[in-house]
Amino acid sequence: MTAPALQFGDVDQSRWDDLVQLFEARGGPKSCWCMLWRAAGAEARRGDGRHRKAALRSRVSSGEPIGILGYCDGTPVAWCSIAPRSTYRPLGGPDADGDDRNAIWSIVCFFIKRELRSRHVCDQLLEAAIAHARKRGARIVEAYPVDASSPSYRFMGFVTMFRRYGFEEVGTAGTRRHVMRLSLTSQT
Repeated sequence: MTAPALQFGDVDQSRWDDLVQLFEARGGPKSCWCMLWRAAGAEARRGDGRHRKAALRSRVSSGEPIGILGYCDGTPVAWCSIAPRSTYRPLGGPDADGDDRNAIWSIVCFFIKRELRSRHVCDQLLEAAIAHARKRGARIVEAYPVDASSPSYRFMGFVTMFRRYGFEEVGTAGTRRHVMRLSLTSQT
């Protein structure tokens, strides 16, 4: 099957309802609300879906970047969490020497509606995430994918996809996640 042509937009207050529509649809990530790597302290201890949704909503309301949505015919169908690394809890892997933390943008999650999986939508989502980070001034895009055989963290993507897009492995985080980086300063 061919991939549908998607349109992308960053999640801000005007797209909050679209994010809710995608996350609360059948099979959506309505229990985590993409807060696994964002929540810290008391916020992390209140781990139910309702509190996580409110925490993410608060970030969107404050103008903090949280990610992008992919649309097919005006309907939200895909999500990528891409934001400055400084907006997440420690993700593992080495620090980038000499870089301020806002120059590194991290990809920590992909979600695609089931009926569009295996149709190269994730490739489009990754391309859009890289373009989004570049437009916002990122010098490095960092990701934490796993091998295809991994039993967990699959929502972070697979090493092979990131390699195809020029990401290079710079370390590991835990026992399963690879830390991979794409330098945006060496690309035109």
